[in-house]
Amino acid sequence: MNFEYFISKKLITSKSYKSKVSSPIIKIAITAISIGIIMMLLAFGTGYGLKHKIRDKITAFNGHISIKGFNDNQSNQSIYPIDGNQAFYPNFEDVPEVMHIQKTATKYGVIRTETDFEGIVVKGVSTDYNWTYFDEFITQGRKLDLNTKISKEAMMSEYLANRLGFKLGDKVIVYFLNNNSKRKTPPSVALTLVGFYNSGFQEFDKQFLIADIKQIIRLNKWDKNQIGEFELIVSDFEDIENTRIKVYENIGSFLNAFSIVNEYPTIFEWIKIFDVNIALIVVIMIIVAGINMITALLVLILEQTRLVGILKALGAQNFSISKIFLYNASYLILRGLLWGNLIGISLLLIQKYGEVITLNPENYYVTHAPIYLDWTYIVGINLGTVCICLLMLLLPSFIISRISPVKAIKFD
Repeated sequence: MNFEYFISKKLITSKSYKSKVSSPIIKIAITAISIGIIMMLLAFGTGYGLKHKIRDKITAFNGHISIKGFNDNQSNQSIYPIDGNQAFYPNFEDVPEVMHIQKTATKYGVIRTETDFEGIVVKGVSTDYNWTYFDEFITQGRKLDLNTKISKEAMMSEYLANRLGFKLGDKVIVYFLNNNSKRKTPPSVALTLVGFYNSGFQEFDKQFLIADIKQIIRLNKWDKNQIGEFELIVSDFEDIENTRIKVYENIGSFLNAFSIVNEYPTIFEWIKIFDVNIALIVVIMIIVAGINMITALLVLILEQTRLVGILKALGAQNFSISKIFLYNASYLILRGLLWGNLIGISLLLIQKYGEVITLNPENYYVTHAPIYLDWTYIVGINLGTVCICLLMLLLPSFIISRISPVKAIKFD
């Protein structure tokens, strides 16, 4: 045990350390550190949670990257088919960042009942469809059975089911645009509802009916190998634009690649604001905590001026004496971190599993505040707080070098 640590330990347990002057200041400093950690944990947990949840919801309906024909636009309807037999399907070996690729097709339709009607988009999926992102949305029933020759099953959102009065097992008749002038009635298909879903993303829940891609192929009179588009799932979303460029360079000259960031720019621009908010909260909390720690350390130095003078008279160096007070400051910071992490992580866990705080899905695209827990940002917050606070505390510790031993010993 070194000299500075021994003195700092005695100082912490001394009565003067817990005097009427320093005790409230010390408590305020510890509280400021704790509140700062709590606010930063909540900002990261809810901010990143909302970003990831919204991103996953969009991915469930669109994938990360879509491959379409150059004649096709970025609407919700597959107009011009592309060949489903491609060199990059089913394994995109030229772009290792692509984890999964699936065939889909979409078509505008209308559901009509005796009292109401609703325009929808029928999304056709195949046996290669990745249900990972969609599984958590299913509230009733099951996923589609796509192993039959042509499935007549469908999944509808709870929003549409409640609006149109459908129950599980009901038959839904969907009418489509009549592309054949010789036909008097529009083409239609009767589908049985086998499952309901609720993504909380009303922009999608209002329009998507999930069905077999073979129904879209039949209605559009495409060849059996033709599809609307390919949807790709990538390993690193943060690098999605570079991955999209790689995909585009490896799909041939008659196909184009779009990312969901391109297709939903407004939503992703809104999501970027979360990063600014998180950074602002972190900066403010660290400044507040640092200022409180500086104040606490200044009070300790002033209260222990006589001790500083005695140590200097005994030959102690300014740096050694500064380390004594920095040890004390570290002790206070660690106490603040302990309580801040305990309370902050507890609140995040309560929200994650209890879903106490609810949100309006029309504004936030989710029904409750989602939480993202990751040890990376938790450790980063703690290490960053300790380092920045200690750096800020170097300034008041320089006051020690200006204290005269003779005057300090006489100080009362």
